[in-house]
Amino acid sequence: MKTEISTSTPVRIGGVAEQFLWNREDQDFRIVYESLGQGSPVLLLPAFSTVSTRSEMSGIAKRLATKYRAIAVDFPGFGDSGRPNVNYSPALYRDFIEDFVLTAFDRKPVAVIAAGHSAPYVLWLASKYPTVFSRIVLVAPTWQGPFAVMGVNGVVRTLLKEIVRLPILGQILYKLNTLPSFLKFMYRRHVYVNAEKLTPDFIQDKWESTQQPGGRFAPAAFVTGNLDLAKNRNDVLGLIRGISIPIMVAIAESSPKSSRREMEAIAALPRVESVLLPGSLGMHEEYADAIVEAILPFLATAVSR
Repeated sequence: MKTEISTSTPVRIGGVAEQFLWNREDQDFRIVYESLGQGSPVLLLPAFSTVSTRSEMSGIAKRLATKYRAIAVDFPGFGDSGRPNVNYSPALYRDFIEDFVLTAFDRKPVAVIAAGHSAPYVLWLASKYPTVFSRIVLVAPTWQGPFAVMGVNGVVRTLLKEIVRLPILGQILYKLNTLPSFLKFMYRRHVYVNAEKLTPDFIQDKWESTQQPGGRFAPAAFVTGNLDLAKNRNDVLGLIRGISIPIMVAIAESSPKSSRREMEAIAALPRVESVLLPGSLGMHEEYADAIVEAILPFLATAVSR
């Protein structure tokens, strides 16, 4: 895995943007990540979404950078990372997070903050490698894509994913679902609490993140539930029960009722610390200060490199 400083990649969190070439099954992926601060590393994983990008971890990164080296990553198919036309699946992201974490941190324990849908992947890696993480923070964790939450049949969801991948019809459908007006509607519905923060510049930035070449392939897999590593609550709880690494979960006070029930189920497990904070499914971006203040004591006891 070749790593190099990137001079052409935009800086999203105020740090140093880097990229490495990740190869999977003869397909090259240009992966972008960004580091800010000095000290023990803390890996920041954004939530999967149509607008997923490391920039949503900017507030957390800047607060952490006074004590730690914050490292935020764009997943394959999202953000500034490459978006080739491949089959985006749980297996692909399992391979990615395993290769990235084991290589970037030389198999030494690292603290990780995982938002939303990235949580099951972190838990899976921790169950496979018991010493890979020193602390795990799950922020508004989820494990079902929107269509799966809605109860859409799995066969139908896979068909919809393939339709969005089509050259013309798929491009039209993706364009309709990434219109600035639709993005703002979705943010107001279950991502942000304070609608005043959804300024034209904010929405424009989110819209631009969706317009990269190949931008529809990975989001289509997420929205249709085809990136769901865990199929139900018991899958997630089973992973946590088998992990001895300290875990903290941040519960979003204003998250959808079904999502909050899942977060509370995690919090009810023995040895899991929890905190109830303002926000909804985008709390890691909207209420970054509150999250960092709540988790700093937890991170302070992490094993340092």
